[in-house]
Amino acid sequence: MTSPTSHMFPPYPQADRQRHQAALTQAVQRVFESGSYILGGEVKAFEREFAAHLGAKHVVGLASGTDAIEVMLRAHEIGVGDKVAAPAHAPSAVAAGVRRSGAEVVFADIDSETFTLCPESLDAVLRSPKGRGVKAVLAVHLYGHPVDWRNLKHVANEHGAILLEDCAQAHGASWHGRAVGTLGRAAAFSFYPTKNLAAIGDAGAVVTDDDELAVRLRQLRVYGWKTRFNSEIPGVNSRLDELQAAVLRVKLGALTESVHQRRRLAAEYDSRLGGSAVVKPPVVRGGCEHACHQYVVRSSRRDELLAHLLRAGVPAAVHYQLPLHRQAAFGSNVSLVESERAAAEVISLPLHPYLSEAALDAVCDAIETF
Repeated sequence: MTSPTSHMFPPYPQADRQRHQAALTQAVQRVFESGSYILGGEVKAFEREFAAHLGAKHVVGLASGTDAIEVMLRAHEIGVGDKVAAPAHAPSAVAAGVRRSGAEVVFADIDSETFTLCPESLDAVLRSPKGRGVKAVLAVHLYGHPVDWRNLKHVANEHGAILLEDCAQAHGASWHGRAVGTLGRAAAFSFYPTKNLAAIGDAGAVVTDDDELAVRLRQLRVYGWKTRFNSEIPGVNSRLDELQAAVLRVKLGALTESVHQRRRLAAEYDSRLGGSAVVKPPVVRGGCEHACHQYVVRSSRRDELLAHLLRAGVPAAVHYQLPLHRQAAFGSNVSLVESERAAAEVISLPLHPYLSEAALDAVCDAIETF
């Protein structure tokens, strides 16, 4: 049975496509007619345009955000025998990307307010026996909230680790006026169809200001070729294709306004839910501009509330139900209290630029009747 509120919540990928339909049709046709489908003019143009948008020197397009993590680590010569620290409350792609590089992933806890990597927990992990051999720290701007970069950088520097960014959910976020993706030596992006900047399939990129690193990234994405058919280093096949690049070029022009609209809707949620006895709204750390990829609240009665919202026709979801260190593929014998508490309490409420005020009213009314 169709919910009476279902029309209020158009799926984001379809709504985003409909907004850009005419321009997307032209872009796709342009690719078809070009006869160049792999690493052609569209990829080069998107790399240039996205770099300019961020204020970065280099963007290297790849086949997915998970590939971006793997290739970014390999470009830093991180692999078998090395360790990478990452937050336990994060998408499984984070740990999968580290594992694919050959490195071992070591988990640290999150900050209770922002869900991002906790500097104090990271410091404790790096001082412990399991932290020996950690070469890099992957700082995830989870849900679109920038990490505590200054304090994480201090910890990483103290322990001789490279601090890298995962910006898969943070297109449009900034830390003290600097776009995320430009804070560290390199950053991984995903353009999965649900992201703030969305392709129509898998796509990703690594961003860097380091000229030598950019050269190595471009080699790694095409079998390690120095020249065609000459593999100088062990590489992979991970190339952003022309079709996805053309789509991303269309949507990039609307990214700033769409993120502003996400923030306006998030502010409305904040206003409506600020005094709620049912949920705790998210917190934004001072000096940060949230990308509002997800609007994530906490509830001590999460499962009951989620069932109530779904019955009311509100497409709420949980990101993420099981912390990485508790998953069989990545598990480790540690206790990370805040990650485990977040996994038991978080609910993502509907949020994207194409939702109406009436949709937000329906969500808040449903919460108030719980």
